[in-house]
Amino acid sequence: MKSSGDWPEPLVRVQSLSESGISTIPNKYVKPPNERPSLSKINDVNIPTIDLEGLFSSGDGHEGINNYGHIYEEISEACRNWGFFQVVNHGVSPELMDEARQVWREFFHQSMDVKQTYASTPRT
Repeated sequence: MKSSGDWPEPLVRVQSLSESGISTIPNKYVKPPNERPSLSKINDVNIPTIDLEGLFSSGDGHEGINNYGHIYEEISEACRNWGFFQVVNHGVSPELMDEARQVWREFFHQSMDVKQTYASTPRT
């Protein structure tokens, strides 16, 4: 998978490291103490929650953009400040979420050779 110029070092998949039986995390994956996140540095540990109720209810598909701009701003802010957020009232059924969870579990339990066919390079 690696071609010349893709990445300055060989690619090692996290699952390969996990399955290799190593007992410590390789140093290249460990940040220096002064760069590590710390709860003492965070004043508010409440993960942003974005409520999508009504976002997709417009008949013409454009009302959401005009009337729900604050939702888009909340998403943007959560991405900038946290890198992730929780979504409520998204309309995805629990059954569909359970099915999706089952599919990704099945995928990650496949052999490395199978998963490698879907792997991204550092450029992608």
